[in-house]
Formats: sequence, structure tokens, C-alpha cells
Amino acid sequence: MTPDDAIALSLLDDLSRYTLIDRLRADDPELGERAALLRAKADVVRERAAARGIFALAWSDPRFPPPLLAIADCPPALWYRGALETLDAPLVAIVGSRAATAVGLETATRLAADLAVRGIAVVSGLARGVDSAAHRGALRNGGRTVAVLGSGVDVIYPAEHADLAAEIAHDSLIVSEYPPGTAPLPFHFPLRNRIISGLSRAVVVIEASEKSGSLITAGCALQQGRDVMAVPGNVLSGRNRGGHALIRDGAKIVESVDDIVTELGFGEAGAGGVTPDLAAACADLVLEAMEVGQGCDLDGLAVATGLGPGQLLPRLAELELRGLIRRDVAGRFIRSV
Repeated sequence: MTPDDAIALSLLDDLSRYTLIDRLRADDPELGERAALLRAKADVVRERAAARGIFALAWSDPRFPPPLLAIADCPPALWYRGALETLDAPLVAIVGSRAATAVGLETATRLAADLAVRGIAVVSGLARGVDSAAHRGALRNGGRTVAVLGSGVDVIYPAEHADLAAEIAHDSLIVSEYPPGTAPLPFHFPLRNRIISGLSRAVVVIEASEKSGSLITAGCALQQGRDVMAVPGNVLSGRNRGGHALIRDGAKIVESVDDIVTELGFGEAGAGGVTPDLAAACADLVLEAMEVGQGCDLDGLAVATGLGPGQLLPRLAELELRGLIRRDVAGRFIRSV
């Protein structure tokens, strides 16, 4: 599938998109005319979007984030505003209640700010409450953040976050699987949660009730092999029951940023917030499983190294940042040296 095809598919709703992908794979001859019309429409949308600083990144583009390629329902393209290189940093998601308490907001702000100091970018959903506090905390210390929307990147929801979105787009990144102009429909938000977790090394949950949407993100993270962490809170208010349930099920307790960086193997020094010891371990384990110039897919590397996707993908990203491996147009990993 060409990059143009992938971007054209992003214009469709989810059900139509994956039905069409299946038919394309089956080489259905009736799709020729429809595909041509869809590509033409995509060209128009891309041209108009580019004039407003909005661009599309197909899943076959070498710049597409490797961790997201590994999830079962990877979007065919991402639309974005801002600095795409934000995705090159280690990423940790912070999510939680839209009606967070003052303590919850301060916790999100402080954790995000402390992650930013360590060179780790914060991923969240630009929602009210914990999400917006996390974005602001990362930006406050000159760090970077990624806002994943359930609408087009030019349709900011809630509207009062327009100034925050503009600040994020200036030096950080706003992304969505939906093309420009897409309204923030209710069913988009549970779907976008898989992208929040899919981009991230770990998901940190703050003040999640039993029915919190943050638990959907945590569930996606578990399915994708990501780490799930939770900040414990007041047992009397009911605001933390979802988070406490995650802890009972094995989620790491987070009381400070040190709990996050220690669990993930990040350090305060080193390229991109990754310790030299971890980088060396990556090289020894993963590079030895690869031959120079030979393409390897994620499943093959998982078998060869014994690492799951949640452990393997961050290591591959680190090796790619160091120039030791690269990705080809098919998304395979190739050892450079």
C-alpha cells in the first residue's frame, strides 16, 4: 500500500476503512474506481491542510513512530501540527479524571514537569482536568508534549483549550488519526486512547474512578504490552477506585517521577533521557539478533531476543535515534553497522 493510499484511507470512518483495507488486500477488481476517487479527494484535503500547517504521515513513512506500528489496529496515517521530532523523545502518557481535584491537578503538573526535565515527552488527550494539567506541566519547564485528539487537529475540544493547543503546536505536537475538519464525536475518544497508549512506553493514571475513560487507555496499554502505573489517592472520595483497582492488579505505584524513570530504565543523563547502561544493553541484545543490511520484522526480533513488544520497541527506537538501525518503507528494521 502506497503512502497516498494510506492517507486516502484515513479519510474514511473506522468501519469503512478496515473493510476497504481487507478488500484491497484481496485485490478486489471493483475497487479501482472508488480508490481513484478517494485518492483524488485525499490530494485536495492534503493540499488545503498543508496551507494551514497541517500534514499527514502515512504508516509506511520511515518517520512514522515504530511503537504505533506494532499495535493491532494501527491507524493508516496520522495528521499532525507542530514539531514531528517530538516523537523521537521517550514518551510517557499521563491520563486521568476530567473533574480532577486540586491535588490531582498538581500531581499531574508536577510529574509532567519532572519528566520534561529528564528529556521525556508527555502524551495526553488535551481533555479537561488531568490531561491539560499534564500538557501544561511539560511545557512549563521547556519540555515537550504530544496531544492526541479525538477530532481533526484543527478542531480543538474543549474549545477553552484553544490557547493551550496553539502553545503545544508551536514547539511540540498535536496528532490525530482523523483528517482536518472532523468533529469531536463521542465514539472517537475511546478509539483515540489506543493511540495515546500506543505511542507511549508507559501510561500513568491519576484519579480514575471505576468508570473513568482513563481505564480504557490503561486497558489498551496492557493489550499493547505497555507498562501501567497509577498514583494512589484518597480512599474515601471514590475518585481513585479505578486507579486502586489497577494497583491491586499489579500496576506500579507512582509517588514521584523517580518511580517512573526507575521502572522504565530511564536516567537523568544520557541521550533522550535513556541511561548509557540501557543503551549498551539494547545494542548487545537487539543488534546481535540482526545482520547488517537485512530487514527484520518485530515478530522475528521478539522470537530472537525473547523480548515482548513493550520491551523491544523502546529499544529499537533508541537504536534508531543513535543511527545504529533504520527502517525501510515496509516498516522493517535494518541494522546499519
